[in-house]
This record gives sequence, structure tokens and C-alpha cells, in this order.
Amino acid sequence: MRAAVISDIHANLHALEAVLAEVDAERPDAIWCLGDLVGYGPRPNECCAIVRARADLCLVGNHDLVALGSLGLEDFNLEAGLAAAWTRDQLDGDARAQLDSLAPSGSTEQAQLFHASARDPVWEYVLTEEAALATLELTTAPLVLVGHSHVALALALEDGLVRGGTAPDGAEVDLSAARWLLNPGSVGQPRDGDPRAAWLLLDFERRFASFRRVAYPIERTQSEMRGAGLPDALASRLAVGQ
Repeated sequence: MRAAVISDIHANLHALEAVLAEVDAERPDAIWCLGDLVGYGPRPNECCAIVRARADLCLVGNHDLVALGSLGLEDFNLEAGLAAAWTRDQLDGDARAQLDSLAPSGSTEQAQLFHASARDPVWEYVLTEEAALATLELTTAPLVLVGHSHVALALALEDGLVRGGTAPDGAEVDLSAARWLLNPGSVGQPRDGDPRAAWLLLDFERRFASFRRVAYPIERTQSEMRGAGLPDALASRLAVGQ
């Protein structure tokens, strides 16, 4: 069984289309999405529709929840809050119903999945060894998948200690070697210094994971964001992956 894992699309249609073109070339058995379909970006309804049609499993993220009104705008910084308010006004009924049906955590036969972490599936960033250890100790699956941080990560638990770190394009992990916590990185707004869209390929028969990056027309997304009146800082950051 092979699965493609995507996360943190953030209404970036061009990044999502580029990733799915590469996913389709790999012909996985399933697509799993770890949440934050919307927020920041200019094409929320289109991204929701594509994920609705393509993903076999999908979680809800904090930006999805604020777009629904389930979280308050005061929980976000100024630019994210402005984008969230804009997204609330843009969401159509189908996208709203879709996001409202999702949970921030889930599981399959192969893995446990969280938008953020096992300790806090909506908000916690797993960016430290302590946070990774907490999530691994609160779960039992040999593989745990998280999103939210927009940073591709591969962290292993061995003898009670967490090792590993960021996972660049082309990095591969032997899933049989340890219990792993993996973050595929962000499709629509990477924050690890690589502006290319990120995704993760899992092969459970061969027991490996492969981190992938895909170039996409960043300037088209930036132009659409500026045309929609979204904060310019959110558009500018796409070019540097921060």
C-alpha cells in the first residue's frame, strides 16, 4: 500500500495542482490530507473542491476552523486574521459543509494522523524534541503524521530519545528502523527555506518514506493574492519559503 500525504494547502491552487500532478505520476493507493485547506491564500473554494474529490482521508486545521467561525480571529496574528476574515466571506456552502465535517485527528491501519500534535491536535507546533516525544508517547502507531508547522520533518524514537530533524527534498526514511513522526511540510506556504510545494510519499510494503518538493508558478499565486487584497506580506513570503 502506498499513500501520498499533503498538508497545509492554504488556498494555494497552483501549488496544489503541481503537487497532485506529481502524486498522480506515482499512482498511490490513497491521498491523505492533514488539514488547513484554506487560510492565507486566494483560492479557498477551488482547493476545497479538489481535496474533496481526491483525498481518501482529510483532517481539519486551525485555519479551516477560524474560517468556519469555530475559532476566533483574535487567536491569530494581524495578517493571518485579515486573511481569515476574507476567507470567511469567500467560502461557499459546499466548502463550509466539507470543513465542518472534518476532525483534527484520525487514524488508518498504518498510522495515526494529527493536524498539529497528539497533545493538541489543533494548535501545538511539533518543532522541538520535547513536543515530538510527547506526541510519540501519547500514540501507539509505528508511524505518526503531523502538519501545522509548515516544516518537513523526520523524527525517530529510539530507546526513549528523539533523533532527526528537517527533511529536505529527496530525503528518505526507513520506516522499519524505528517509530517515526513525520511532517510532509506545506503544499501552499512552506516555512523551511525552500519555497517549492512539499509532499510525502509513503510505501508501506517497502517500508520507506520519501520527501518530495515541486516547483510551481509562485508569481501567479502572489498576483491572485494581491488582486484579492490579501496582506502583501503573505504573498511576498511565498518566494522565500518563510
